[in-house]
Amino acid sequence: MIHVENLNKTFKKCIKQPGVIGACKSLFNPQIEFFEAVKDLSFEIPKGEIMGFIGANGAGKSTTIKILTGILSPTSGICQINGRDPQKYRVKYVKEIGVVFGQRTQLWWDLALQETYSVLKEIYEIPNFEFRKRMDFLNEVLELNDFIKDPVRTLSLGQRMRADIAASLLHNPKVLFLDEPTIGLDVAVKDNIRRAITHINQEEQTTILLTTHDLNDIEQLCNRIFMIDKGQKIFDGSVSQLKQKFGKIHEVTFDLVSKNDIKKLDYCHKFEEIEFEQKGTIVKIKFDASKIAIQDLLKYTLSHVSVTDITVKNADIEEIVRRFFRKEIINVQ
Repeated sequence: MIHVENLNKTFKKCIKQPGVIGACKSLFNPQIEFFEAVKDLSFEIPKGEIMGFIGANGAGKSTTIKILTGILSPTSGICQINGRDPQKYRVKYVKEIGVVFGQRTQLWWDLALQETYSVLKEIYEIPNFEFRKRMDFLNEVLELNDFIKDPVRTLSLGQRMRADIAASLLHNPKVLFLDEPTIGLDVAVKDNIRRAITHINQEEQTTILLTTHDLNDIEQLCNRIFMIDKGQKIFDGSVSQLKQKFGKIHEVTFDLVSKNDIKKLDYCHKFEEIEFEQKGTIVKIKFDASKIAIQDLLKYTLSHVSVTDITVKNADIEEIVRRFFRKEIINVQ
């Protein structure tokens, strides 16, 4: 459904010097600098897949999304959605995609929500019968009936997000781009939106590209993760593959009988590449299980101090991604 091959996007910017003299220099002899936001990016997404597209701020996610949606043109490379070039076939293409930007709305602020949907119906040229059928489905999945007659400006953030998702799905797109769809929402509303996205994907086989900083979205929604940094791919695989490959960082927490007992433990001398922190009687240790056996760590600790409680936790995806972008994990292509 989505085919990207050797995609590149380079921006040109003028470096301005401070002051009046600098402004004159920039006017008559501008200093040009080129910035590669996307570098030789390639991936494919089959029909019906939900792919998490993640990376640190400035990694190139937004630029890639804008190219895929037809807002920007690539410097070079191939980008096709359902066999169409987003830039060449703009009018036909936008009828096959839906886009939700978490911090921007496509709804008319002063109109009632149902009137907004009527306007979109005319824009997308949706027949009356299909529109009524579609609204029944979206009302059921996203629970819009409680506020569908209210002006958009009166909606809460969670209501507006559900309304925006419904607006993006009104014309039954083949591909849905979701950019931070749960940003700023409370836990209950996030769960409702995740369930709705999953239901729509399963019922209609809608291909979804999701960008988010909420890694719970990734774990609960995505079949696959595509991670980029500085415009380049650094990981492409499933959540389980990411954990299997890079989830060897374990965390052990000891609750000591006395906080002064920490003086009896010399982890840095005994073990290599270990980090620990102490808050009162609680000692939290992070280590690479491929280099340090957990039984050795437990044996050493319990032979030197008395503890009241022990907790062992495998690394979750948030910890793995955090270490990825702190450059503690070797990048793999």
